[in-house]
Parts: sequence; C-alpha cells; structure tokens
Amino acid sequence: MRTTTDVDIRTIERFVYEEARYADEHDYDAWEALWTDDAIYWVPVDGEGTDPLTTMSIIFDNRNRIRTRLNQLRTGKRYSQAPRSTLRRIVSNVEVLGSEGEDIVVGANFILLEARETKNETLGGRYTYRLRPDGNGFKLAFKKVVLVGNDKPLPSVGFII
Repeated sequence: MRTTTDVDIRTIERFVYEEARYADEHDYDAWEALWTDDAIYWVPVDGEGTDPLTTMSIIFDNRNRIRTRLNQLRTGKRYSQAPRSTLRRIVSNVEVLGSEGEDIVVGANFILLEARETKNETLGGRYTYRLRPDGNGFKLAFKKVVLVGNDKPLPSVGFII
C-alpha cells in the first residue's frame, strides 16, 4: 500500500493540471475517463459544505450523473453553453493533505476565467481531490469545489468547474 510520503508531488501536479486542461478544452471523453466508478463530484453552496446528502449543493453528482452531465454538454445543445464558453483556469498551491483508505487527498487553489459572447466571469476557490492509485497513475474518486462567495448568487455555471 502506498503512503502519502511515497507519492511524488510532481506526478500529482501533472494529474491535476491534466484534469484542468481537459475541462478547459471541453475534452469530455478524456475528462470522463479520469473518474472511478464510485466517483463523487461536489460543489457545495454556502461555505465548505457539511454533508451533501443533507444540505443543498450547486452540484452533487455520482458517476452516472457525471456521465449524464457530460452527455448533455457533448450534444452542443445545452442552452447555457451554446456557443461554448472559452475557459482557462490557473491551478496552484497543490499539496498532499493526507489519505483516506487507499486514496490520496490533495488540495489546490484555482482561478477560472470564462469568456462568453456578452460577458466574462471569474470564479475562484479551492479544489479537494481524492486520487486513487491506478497502475502508474491515478483515477479521480472525489472532487469537491468550494467556490469563493458561494453564499451569494452565482452566475450560470453550465460547464465543468
């Protein structure tokens, strides 16, 4: 079994940056391939979020819902993304926070720039990942996105955060 001290931070950073690039470039097939079968993608509302099963969330997707969300985006007919936004995110301060079972818990800060025909938006926040070792790399078992200001009205978010 791997421990957090056995993990090369550069390997983790490469995975995190790759995940961000797939999302920015709307490479939904590659992004979807990163996830485990028991994955959770969670964007809480109103702070850090306590329990997605008992509190409101902006997004709380299991693996099937992730697939459904991506299938909607793939059609090109999702109103909020017609035409698609141009996205670029800066991910920084990547750090290993610990472990949960076999998963490595990683945190990172981000700034996400979205350009639309009529406006630009900037979102920022904190990602928490649970990365599961898979061969020589990782799979994404959990991604939590805590947006700065998530206790206030948010712009339409019809893309991968």
